Amino acid sequence: MSTLVNELKEKWEALKAENPHLRIRNAADQLGVSEAELLATNVGEGVTVLRPEFANILTEVEQLGKVMALTRNDECVHERKGVYKNGDFSSPHAQLFVNEDIDLRIFQNHWKSAFGVVEGDRKSLQFFGKDGLALHKIYLTKDSNAEAFDTIVEKFKAEDQNIALEIEAVAPKAEEKADSEIDVEGFQKAWTELKDTHDFFMMTRKFGVSRTQALRLAPEGYARKIDNSKVVNVLEEASEKSLPIMIFVGNRGIIQIHTGEVKKTMWHQQWFNVMDPDFNLHLDVTKITEAWIVKKPTEDGEVTAIEVFNKEGDFIVQFFGKRKPGIPELQEWKDLVAGLEN
Repeated sequence: MSTLVNELKEKWEALKAENPHLRIRNAADQLGVSEAELLATNVGEGVTVLRPEFANILTEVEQLGKVMALTRNDECVHERKGVYKNGDFSSPHAQLFVNEDIDLRIFQNHWKSAFGVVEGDRKSLQFFGKDGLALHKIYLTKDSNAEAFDTIVEKFKAEDQNIALEIEAVAPKAEEKADSEIDVEGFQKAWTELKDTHDFFMMTRKFGVSRTQALRLAPEGYARKIDNSKVVNVLEEASEKSLPIMIFVGNRGIIQIHTGEVKKTMWHQQWFNVMDPDFNLHLDVTKITEAWIVKKPTEDGEVTAIEVFNKEGDFIVQFFGKRKPGIPELQEWKDLVAGLEN
């Protein structure tokens, strides 16, 4: 172990002694390093470096049985239990797991490193970006196959366990263009002619608008800003009405989706939480900067979303009514959203 790694390990041990419940992500922030760098200080002590064969590793995760998938950003944590089935890695752009419980959109070009982690009786596979940011974690549950975990870790164990992580700074986001430089008329026309919600991102790129700028410049009636506090109302009302919804949370490397009802909601300090047996959500409401009702035309009729952003204009979380291609949006969801506009 290098001197620098040793020093970092000692600092982390001292920090944990002061605050035994400090999470590794917060410890990394306090120490001014990435979470991957901090985790790597324990290689050989419950942490195993895996070869970065992400598609192959993820394809074998189905053997673990029921696990807990965790995806988060700085403002929101999305935890969903289920089995990793129907993986599709054929596209170079976005890879998929699509089923009722584990529903993921993966962008492997942002993935850099992988580890098998054993902390006491907790076992997990953890994946990190080029900048050392935690992108996705898979935790075993009491219903998982622990032997299969050991087999996967051994199969993909890197030859060199004395890895020196190369951390790359993420390129800064492009500066937002002035509204006067945008072809607003062309942009609004393209929006009203959308046929699929998945085309929205390419449309914003074509016209050179940021996501929140797109909402500001939306055609009349297609985007409306709402009070940030109403984001909590979405979850509370969906719970009260047993309304199935879709909840998207992601970071640059992955989007994780929950589809179904939310039952138990509760506050803990500034966090609003969903605490159901197979789905947990933790949203730091103090970090919400903007919330919008957004409507997009599709071949199946209008689709309505609640989109929530942080101060950098990045997505925190998105909400939709439960829907599938070919099926119109639920009227109950439209009614819920209409109530937010009052």
